[in-house]
Amino acid sequence: MESTFSSPADASLQREAGAAGLLTPLADLDRVYELERVVGFIRDLGCQRVALQFPDQLLGDSGVVAARLEETTESKMFILGDTAYGSCCVDVLGAEQAGAQALVHFGPACLSPPARPLPVAFVLGQRPVALELCAKAFEAQNPDPTAPVVLLSEPACAHALEALATRLRPRYLDLLVSSPALPLPVGSLNPEPEPLERFGRLFPLVPGRCLEEYGAFYVGGSESSPNSDLDPDLSRLLLGWAPGRRFSSCCPDTGQTQDEGARAGRLRARRHYLIERARDARVVGLLVGTLGVARHREALAHLRNLTQAAGKRSYVLALGRPTPPKLANFPEVDVFVLLACPLGALAPWPSGSFFRPVLAPCELEAACNPAWPPPGLAPHLTHYADLLPGSPFHVPLPPPESELWDTPDVSLITGELRPPPTWKPSSNSGCSALTLRPQLELAESSPAGKCAKSPLPSELFPQILSIHLQFPPFAALFLSSRSWQGLQPHLGQTPVKGAVSGRRGIAIAYEDEGSS
Repeated sequence: MESTFSSPADASLQREAGAAGLLTPLADLDRVYELERVVGFIRDLGCQRVALQFPDQLLGDSGVVAARLEETTESKMFILGDTAYGSCCVDVLGAEQAGAQALVHFGPACLSPPARPLPVAFVLGQRPVALELCAKAFEAQNPDPTAPVVLLSEPACAHALEALATRLRPRYLDLLVSSPALPLPVGSLNPEPEPLERFGRLFPLVPGRCLEEYGAFYVGGSESSPNSDLDPDLSRLLLGWAPGRRFSSCCPDTGQTQDEGARAGRLRARRHYLIERARDARVVGLLVGTLGVARHREALAHLRNLTQAAGKRSYVLALGRPTPPKLANFPEVDVFVLLACPLGALAPWPSGSFFRPVLAPCELEAACNPAWPPPGLAPHLTHYADLLPGSPFHVPLPPPESELWDTPDVSLITGELRPPPTWKPSSNSGCSALTLRPQLELAESSPAGKCAKSPLPSELFPQILSIHLQFPPFAALFLSSRSWQGLQPHLGQTPVKGAVSGRRGIAIAYEDEGSS
């Protein structure tokens, strides 16, 4: 229990302090971090103060990279590390605190648009790829040369996809190569026609074709960590890809392939379970998982409207990175919804670590919006911006008088019939007295000790009392369900005693306990 909901006491004593050592050989720094391209980016903008954002696993190289860039560009560099949320997002707030005029992001990135305009350059890395082994693996997984297939990869292997496609195109005619959806430079015009942008990638589809027609071949991962369920980038591809299309992955080092159909089925089953948990929930905790991604305030307001329309109570929690000890402080919350970037919303959580399940915004949308398409027909959207107005995937809430709110719904977890949202007007005639509540007035005490009369007729008080007994407040219901309801006053049940001195000391050793 201590390791799950609290930090071990000796963890701070065993933690080693200090920066990590150099991870990349000095001779490979220019190639791995693309310093020549970064220098051109800084000189073109004429920036004097530049922020360099590194993930935790690359902080060992940050000092040397910053020193080389300062020597080459004569600009001041600021190293950003230990971001408040996820290292895949651009830390615009940290760059503003340093007064930076531009930012260079190193390592894996979600490529989400920042909340504030700032010139950003992404260095995704260049992981070596065994092209010959990957080409043979592709041919083994796709024996039909006429089948449409898309080449996908992790961000660090995207540089090798075009070379891999060159080896395969003489035989495979319907081959599509994806590329990272990098933001366009400030002031540049969008290309015409614009390619399809999905999953943080660009797909140059020809007119008349759609992405659902293609299978997928993913280059990425490693044999040392074969569990791809823990890779958020691959998870969002498996969740969002067409279920009837083949999806296989290939290790870029060894060429070993694997069919990802079974893993995709497990991820979809997990998603359906989380949707059912959200439908059964009465209290929803909205976790603010980003402050640097565009439209996060609008998305937070959208999620609050969803929970209110579904008759649920929501609480906004800004806790930084969610951890089991943090969320265990809120046992009243039934489910949590993490409002974060696409990779942060699908971040790997240890199995059974959280006291309550953590959902993505798309799963809350499917649970609270009765107009959302049923499972199997609705796409799994990993970015909360796809749920907002203006997106082609946006589904507005039906009006209060719509019959969709009254559709019978049975929980697949408890087997009970879910009641309709409590905010809807009830057709029960016994509830008509609730409309008289705005006419109630508080009785004020007069100087003569008499109370002012209420304008409400006395014959209505029994009706209002019965209504309150039939529909007690939510807070009273929750309090009655708890085993500990606070200190009991027991008025008139305990004898009166004079004040005495209490115990002195600290909890580990009071003065009257002695030494053991």
